[in-house]
Order: sequence, then C-alpha cells, then structure tokens
Amino acid sequence: MSSAKSAEHDVRDLALAENGRKRIEWADRQMPVLRIIRERFARELPLKGQRLGACLHITCETANLLRALTAGGAEVFCCASNPLSTQDDVAAALVAAYGIPTYAIHDEDRDTYYSHLRAVLRRRPTITMDDGADLVSLLHTEFREQATEVRASMEETTTGVIRLRAMERDGALKIPVVAVNDAQTKHLFDNRYGTGQSTMDGIIRATGVLIAGSIVVVAGYGWCGRGIAARARGLGADVIVTEVDPVRALEAAMDGLRVMPMVEAAKIGDIFISATGDRSVLNPAHFSLMKDGAILCNSGHFDVEIDIAYLNDSAKKIDRNVTNHVDAYLLANGRTLFILGQGRLVNLACAEGHPAQVMDMSFATQAMAARWTATSAVLSAKVHEVPPAIDQEVASLKLAAMGIRIDELSAEQKKYLSSWQSGT
Repeated sequence: MSSAKSAEHDVRDLALAENGRKRIEWADRQMPVLRIIRERFARELPLKGQRLGACLHITCETANLLRALTAGGAEVFCCASNPLSTQDDVAAALVAAYGIPTYAIHDEDRDTYYSHLRAVLRRRPTITMDDGADLVSLLHTEFREQATEVRASMEETTTGVIRLRAMERDGALKIPVVAVNDAQTKHLFDNRYGTGQSTMDGIIRATGVLIAGSIVVVAGYGWCGRGIAARARGLGADVIVTEVDPVRALEAAMDGLRVMPMVEAAKIGDIFISATGDRSVLNPAHFSLMKDGAILCNSGHFDVEIDIAYLNDSAKKIDRNVTNHVDAYLLANGRTLFILGQGRLVNLACAEGHPAQVMDMSFATQAMAARWTATSAVLSAKVHEVPPAIDQEVASLKLAAMGIRIDELSAEQKKYLSSWQSGT
C-alpha cells in the first residue's frame, strides 16, 4: 500500500491536500451551525488541555468537526472508522492544511486499520469520539491501562451505542460514554434524512439502476430504515419492509408499506438494503431464493449484515468490480447476485455519505457534547444521554441558519404546562 508516512500521519498522498482543502471549505459553507460553534470555541477554548482522539469517517464534513474541536483548544488526532469511507484528499488536507495528525487510507486492509486505531490510542487521548465503538473496544482490551485517563467518549452511531450498552450491562465499561447517536438532533435527522438520501445516492451511483418500478426490500424500520424506505418510495419504488419488532412492523404497515418475512421478500425483491445493525440479515437461506441480478447492499454499520463470507466461499465465480464498487457472485443455481461496496456502508463506499447540511447538526451535537464532558463534573462510567439543552440549542441554531422563526410559550402557557392544579 503506497502512502506517505511519518510519526504524525499515515495518509495516501500529501499532494492531494489542496483538493481536499477546497472540498472541506465547500462543505463548511453548508454547515453554518458548526461554523458558529467553531467561532465560539475559538473565543472560549472549552477544550483547552484535552487530547481528543477521533475514530470517524474521514470525510470533508468530519474535517469541519475536527477543525471546530481544534479551535476549542484541543490537541486533535484521528483515524478512520471505515476503510472504504476515507476520502484520501481530505485525509491529506487534515495533515497538510490543518495540522491534524491523521491515520487513514481509502481501502486500507484490516491490519492497517487496526494499526491506525493503535496510533490514535498511543497518543493517550483524554476524550475520544467513535463511530462504531472500535476505538473504545480496543481501549478496553489492548490499552486498558489508559482507561483511567479518558474523561469521556462520544459515540456517533446506533451500532456503537448497542455495543456500549452491552458493555455497560456486563460491567465491562470502564469510561463514561455519551450516546450522541441518541440525541434528537442526530438520529431524527442524520439517520433518517441523511441515510435515506445517501443510501439511494450510493445505489444509483454504483449501478445506474432505475428505482421507479423496482421492488426495494428494506431490512429494518428504525430511523435509518424509515428514511431509506421513504426515499425509495419517493423515487417510485414498491417498498417492502422486513422487521423483527412488532411495533416497528406495525408502523411500516400503517405507513402504507408491505411487510413480510425476509424469506418471502427474497423471492420478489430487486434491490435489498439492510439497515439493522445486526449480522447475517441477508444470508444463505435468502440468497438461494433471490432473482438473477438481484442487488444487495448494507446501510447498517459493519460489513456483517450480508453474509459475504458465505458468498466468497460458495460462489462458483466472483467477478470483482464489474462496474465501480459492484462485485458479481455467480451462485451454484446459476443466478448472479450483485453486492455493492463489498457489503460495507453503501452510502460511503459507493457515494460520499450524508449531505453536509444534515451532518451540520450531528457534528454540532458532537462538538457540544465534547464541550460538556470537558467542562462538567467527572461523569460515571456508563452510557449517558446528551443533555436536552444541547439538542435544543443545536436545533435553534439550525432553524436560525435556515431563516425559520417559531413561536414561544407565554408565561401563562408555561405555568399551565407545569401545573397540576389547573383542570379543564
């Protein structure tokens, strides 16, 4: 793997930095809330003295979060949370234009990926940011003696929060974690609108397929699944939802979508999108039933939602990159399945992730949560919710940036809502 290496970074090529800088600044124009927070941080320096290690998707939107954290006085360093999401020009710009030690190379192998995680932890962060909990997991195993030095960690995604809550239940969690993913300004917008749009963008970029008239099967009707289903339906697809949660399945049905088990949907679907955060959602029992030419992709988190290992072992023939980011698997039954982005996040492997406008809120919430952990009393070693005041502030800033004004409660209305004495 060709790369530029030093003690301060491991990126593809520093010569890419100027293009990366332009893209970062373009995204910055569409992230007014984070820009306001960066300016505020520069005045107040709430993160002064903190060493902040981030394991996130290395994209132009993330770069603007890292700029805000740096402006707040933190010593910031980062690595990639997904090998296929790294934008090499952005990684180069983080090093060359913004002086942020960065360890990320697009399509890096597993050994390189973990060497980058270790590079971040060797810098002994006092605050961490994670997207999937890989950094925190490594902190609790190979680097567990450093856990006492970590003031808190912010977790960006549903899958990571699930892992961290499991660690808390098992008594294994040794540091405070803030579930940024569960903030309303994150999951209601990033997961629904961001994932919905960027998933369809990734599928269309990779395949050029017409969504209108296609049968699109969405596995999971959480916030990501809701967004994907809504966007697919808006493009004219016949949408089927598969679920294991009866309440979510009922919601999908009442939203006017077809609901059925995956084993039934497998027979009729044209495009399959997994968005559950669990493993083997699309597995051999389904592969054998699928149409010739079915398209499969993952918009959950890790590359375990589609059983790629089985396909790699059992396929009669595998054609890599039959078109950009599309692998063809010829099955024993003579049918071919097309896998997008090697089963990794399709919106980042085959496109450029969420629009900057929606990441503006998610990363503003991340930055404010980092400020909260740095300036508040020491938190207990458990999974914490983002304080509601942060959600309210970020939402208010976003509305103002959009030129939208809303009503305010009068003193009488506030009293009525907080009182039990007033009846009908």
